[in-house]
Amino acid sequence: MKSICLLLIICCSISAQAQKQDYPIQPVPFTSVKLTDQFWNSKIETNRTATIPASFARCESTGRVKNFGMAAEHKGKFCTTYPFDDTDIYKTIEGASYSLAVHPDPKLAAYVDSLITIIGNAQEPDGYLYTARSIDPIHPQAWAGPERWVNEQKSSHELYNCGHMYEAAAAHFMATGKRNFLNIALKNADLLVRTFGPDKKHVAPGHEIVEMGLVRLYRISGKKDYLTLAKFFIDQRGIKSYDKKSLNVYENGTYYQDDKPVIDQDEAEGHAVRAMYLYSGMADVAALTGDSAYIKAIDKIWNNMVGKKMYVQGSIGAVGDGERFGGNYELPNATAYNETCAAIGSVFWNQRMFLLHGDSKYIDVMEKTLYNGLISGVGLDGKSFFYTNAMQVSNSFSQPDLERERSGWFTCSCCPTNVVRLLPSIPGYIYAQNGNDVYVNLFISGTGNLIVNSKTLKITQQNNYPWEGALAFTIDPASAMEMNLKIRIPGWAQNQAIPSDLYSYEKPSTQKIEIKVNGKPVDYQMKNGYAVISKKWKKNDKVELTLPMDVQRVIANESVKDDNGKVSLQRGPIMYCAEWKDNEGKACNIIVTKSTAFTNTYEPSLLNGVMVLKAQVKAVNVDEKAQTITTENKTMTAIPYYSWANRGKGEMTVWFREQVKDVELLTH
Repeated sequence: MKSICLLLIICCSISAQAQKQDYPIQPVPFTSVKLTDQFWNSKIETNRTATIPASFARCESTGRVKNFGMAAEHKGKFCTTYPFDDTDIYKTIEGASYSLAVHPDPKLAAYVDSLITIIGNAQEPDGYLYTARSIDPIHPQAWAGPERWVNEQKSSHELYNCGHMYEAAAAHFMATGKRNFLNIALKNADLLVRTFGPDKKHVAPGHEIVEMGLVRLYRISGKKDYLTLAKFFIDQRGIKSYDKKSLNVYENGTYYQDDKPVIDQDEAEGHAVRAMYLYSGMADVAALTGDSAYIKAIDKIWNNMVGKKMYVQGSIGAVGDGERFGGNYELPNATAYNETCAAIGSVFWNQRMFLLHGDSKYIDVMEKTLYNGLISGVGLDGKSFFYTNAMQVSNSFSQPDLERERSGWFTCSCCPTNVVRLLPSIPGYIYAQNGNDVYVNLFISGTGNLIVNSKTLKITQQNNYPWEGALAFTIDPASAMEMNLKIRIPGWAQNQAIPSDLYSYEKPSTQKIEIKVNGKPVDYQMKNGYAVISKKWKKNDKVELTLPMDVQRVIANESVKDDNGKVSLQRGPIMYCAEWKDNEGKACNIIVTKSTAFTNTYEPSLLNGVMVLKAQVKAVNVDEKAQTITTENKTMTAIPYYSWANRGKGEMTVWFREQVKDVELLTH
């Protein structure tokens, strides 16, 4: 651990010398945070012991590793389906590296090094690394195009592969101090610098992430060419002119966020994952260059996404055709797409927006996504996944393209390997700081170690979040220090279901929030969603905060037609659903009237331990033989949305009708 901390200091020192500007707020590295949290520790440990090994095994068994071996020899036939399959190895190495940084494992480290050797052997002398072409340059994989880069704007994913490689190499270097993977990445990045630029090749990357990756390498190396190239790639978008009236979303560039220059874009559009990576890259470049036009654009785009294009449990990307955002308020339940990768990208972007602006609303959205629409993408066993995340599964009508049960792997397995790299890094989202300002963003038990004004500061959280709202923080500075402690008061605890009018509480909570320091209530200021406590902190000062944990009925903006007359259920940060297993084989027939009262009970033996909601409700039953429709009283059970589909295949719904106004007869 000491070597890791030293390495981080060295990296920060290099960055400080090379960069005059950066995010005004800096996150506390995940390596400086040790968790004791029951909720997240179990998921991170499952990722370490089950997901990472399974991911590497599947990279082996599906031929992804073999592709690199054949590329080194320039013979054979590309043996997987997509040219971006290389990234599944990169992303798994990234996740394994994060895990190694806090949980040393010589066997895993040796295996990762063996893969890096195979990857390095596949790299061409000038730095090019792309197995879909290198295996057989004369007959490359169909999407690759006949020559390097010619299909980049459409389908080759050459730069996308580079971006994920850079992210993985940076993580491996941070975790181990070894340069074996970093040198491969830098050699490849130098090739890009020689190839692309104002007087060289021009291209808008087809699937963004190379921009984020180049920034990572810039932070490590201090080589400004990488930052300059990241901005160049972003600025290439929208240079072509399109007649939007005559072309579809693919042809006019909307799908690729390429229909207009990025500084003129004001709406979340196109392929949702690509969009999240682009907006994250724009935030990175804006922070490092001071480009205010980028910030104005992503501010507008964020407002559009959160105000008109986000599902109630934090997922994005409603339309299956193109894995993309739809129009404003186009949020259907029966056909919701909600790719897991898009949720992960949303976490990246919202973290960056917070670092730019210091407003808790970005963490509110990030938290909603983390606890709901993201971890729903991985099963409790750590080895089964959802590519898409449904909002409603019904036996009453056909949903042929809907995932009803989890899969161990996909032909396109970008989501499982993205989960691998996200989960170990979650401790790095808890704390942040800016000078004397220390932010507590997430409520996860454990200890964070910070440096404030050259003094060490330890913050210890104790809670049973997200199930209980009692939060305790022990503040332990090396010696007395002046500090502004900024504790996020979640929007959901302030009667705000989401930081827009897209969703709201049907009936506001009347509970008041009180903060105590050393057992005594204190006055505090609210600023940008944070309770600010300014004082001279001493060893073992204790802060206590209790958040209201009412069961809230959430309603949608009337412009979301699919949710009119319906209600969803939220308790704390957790969104709930009804699943067939707990409700006599059906879930979509439940009516939750306005007078329905809920009770909550923690069930430790259910779904690895969850808080369950119960209520007396009405249910609609259809007797096919007698051709009759009746209602009955029954006990409804709701479980956290993230935990559904771990007990077999059947009905599930997030939204419930409040009353029956009509009956629609469906024809199959």
